[in-house]
Amino acid sequence: IEVPINITKIVTIHYFEYDKYYRFAGEAHDFWEIVYVDKGDINITAGDKDMVLHQGEAYFHKPNEFHSLSANGVTPPNIFVMTFVCESGAMVFFVDRRIRISNRDKHYISSIIREAYQTFDLPCRNPELKDLKPMLNPVFGGEQMIKNYLEQFLITLVRSDANSEERSRYHSFTSTENRIVPKVISILEENVYGRITVGDICRRMRFSKTYISKIFLETTGYSIGNYYTTLKVEKAKELIRDGEHNFTQIADMLCFSEPRYFSRVFKRVTNMTPTQYSHTVSMYK
Repeated sequence: IEVPINITKIVTIHYFEYDKYYRFAGEAHDFWEIVYVDKGDINITAGDKDMVLHQGEAYFHKPNEFHSLSANGVTPPNIFVMTFVCESGAMVFFVDRRIRISNRDKHYISSIIREAYQTFDLPCRNPELKDLKPMLNPVFGGEQMIKNYLEQFLITLVRSDANSEERSRYHSFTSTENRIVPKVISILEENVYGRITVGDICRRMRFSKTYISKIFLETTGYSIGNYYTTLKVEKAKELIRDGEHNFTQIADMLCFSEPRYFSRVFKRVTNMTPTQYSHTVSMYK
């Protein structure tokens, strides 16, 4: 079997929810590092280059390259960072490479994160983590699944570049179904500080509630209501990291009926109370 990209070691896996003033002074190591911005923007240094990575963009730091990152002081960012060893010649493709990750390819990152939390003991948002410690009872095959997802992800990125013109033609046509979900998400994001119902969205888009709800659930795995709640909690986490509002103010800004209800919803989504989340974030400022 030809193996053009072979990962021989996973060094670290992180998913960070930084405050808006976070700064990492920098380091260099003899293995690869992926930095992907899931939310917000970050400033990075890669060797002698400085740049801003925007939401949905990834940068590949080659072995022995000095790199650092910092938040922009405006928006608290969410960042996925993974380091690994790969000596395959095909990795030359990723040298000094900045890539926008398409929506169809983000699932590889989500899958890696999901497997990592079932396989390794990952202290919450600890940037000092330098290696991976297996859980006492990890999920069967977790390490191999992470390796496989990462290899598939890298191969897909190489293919995507080779077929960019063909992919561009393919994506020039978008079905009604494919347009519905981004539009619904956009409406929910516009109303994260307000209130909007599924009925409101359906009237605005002129589709039936049954049709829109079915398409959204099949595409995202969430009901529209659950997705909206998750958006509000993610925004609450940003506001907590921002540090400019107390929990009562945040609950009011996001249109929760009362602080206690906000706390219950927050814990249901994150498995932490707002206070616990705040303490965890403050540990690594």
